[in-house]
Amino acid sequence: MAAGLKIDKDLAPRFALLCLGIWLNAADTLVTATIMPSVAREIGGYQYFGWSVAAYLTGSIVAGACSGKLSIALGLRTATALTGLVYAIGCAMSALAPEFVTFILGRLVQGLGAGAVVALCYVAITALFPERLWPRVYGAVAGVWGAATLLGPLLGGLFAAAGFWRGAFWMFVVQAGIFVTAVMVMLPAGNRDAGRGRIPTLQLILLVIGVSLIGGAGVVASAQWAAALAIGGVIGMAAMLAANTRTHDRLLPKSAADLKTATGLGLLTIFACEAAVIGFTVYGPAFIQARHHASPLTAGYVTGAIAAGWTLCAMVFGHTPAEKDGRLVRLGAGVILLGAALSAWTVARGNLWEIAAAFLVMGCGFGLAHAFIARRAIAGAPVEEQAMASGAVPTAQLIGGAAGAAGAGAMANVLGFSHGIDLSLPPTQGLVLFGAFLPLAVVGFAAAWRLGGR
Repeated sequence: MAAGLKIDKDLAPRFALLCLGIWLNAADTLVTATIMPSVAREIGGYQYFGWSVAAYLTGSIVAGACSGKLSIALGLRTATALTGLVYAIGCAMSALAPEFVTFILGRLVQGLGAGAVVALCYVAITALFPERLWPRVYGAVAGVWGAATLLGPLLGGLFAAAGFWRGAFWMFVVQAGIFVTAVMVMLPAGNRDAGRGRIPTLQLILLVIGVSLIGGAGVVASAQWAAALAIGGVIGMAAMLAANTRTHDRLLPKSAADLKTATGLGLLTIFACEAAVIGFTVYGPAFIQARHHASPLTAGYVTGAIAAGWTLCAMVFGHTPAEKDGRLVRLGAGVILLGAALSAWTVARGNLWEIAAAFLVMGCGFGLAHAFIARRAIAGAPVEEQAMASGAVPTAQLIGGAAGAAGAGAMANVLGFSHGIDLSLPPTQGLVLFGAFLPLAVVGFAAAWRLGGR
């Protein structure tokens, strides 16, 4: 027993290193969502609001796809330290941004760094810990995401309330510096990554083009141009899926676009549900602050109810036997749809308690279903593609978030929110902003219903 305790103490610094790397990504979105209204009030850019999330998530997708190759080329220690440095540079760009375009570029660089840091931290688990401890480490690291749910809104709210939103990004710069220093001391220089596939360059280019066109629809004056850009963005996303089936260097499994397979249905469910609800994270805090004269801290915690519901239900139902997961897939997707509908109504017309309750319901839906959707999507892939399917689950979620955030920004600008949350506009405008994405939640529910019946 004493020996076991000694080993745990010896490994504690390594575990703390991994937690810090995961934290940089886990806390970023919630902190930034909380301070975004303060950012826009100081440097403008409400018309680019959705890009603060879309740019970050797009960068994370690109970095995640390239991180394995980077680890092979540079070695695990150098690659992880380099990506941590990239993240710190992105945070500094956001902190120093004199206007919103520079801020968005900083968010893109942050996404590139954070996406790679997280991917490489999971690779580092196998390099730093004996195999018998891997399950315990993976489970414990998952708790970092839960901690971010509680601390992210608090940190963002405190910085925003103090009128120093830039300090939130300087805080991450300092943490990234600590992470890079620790990486150089603790990580082995050798490469432990077994993945040797080439980077899916064509799919990444088409994805970036698709998301950019959707986001661009919100910043053009002409309705015709906006419609053309939105359609072009959808075509770009479809072209990415088509290209993915015709090459050996894939971003997603070959069956990702085949809705006759569990993999295709699972990835569609994840994409559609995330795209349907990401707008609440992007614009929810701004609406809450404007409509209810709430502090950034209050708005952050109300929005954090989504993540709280997800974490709570994931912990309670995470050990459900495989033979029962079909029911939870269907139930969870139904709860997401219900929560999204309730949230669209309450954000536009409800009080703070009603908004928090609706957000909690929506998050519970994800907590009920997400792990089991992922399990079915991965198990439904051919044996030789199951590793790729595992990586495709978070990738599909990131793609949904990026596309949904860009779409939410475009919709907000069309509805008259390009210069802030204008309370003189009819309440129906806010209802339309969030309700416009409910059809995607219906698509996700339909796909989940078929997946749950398999």
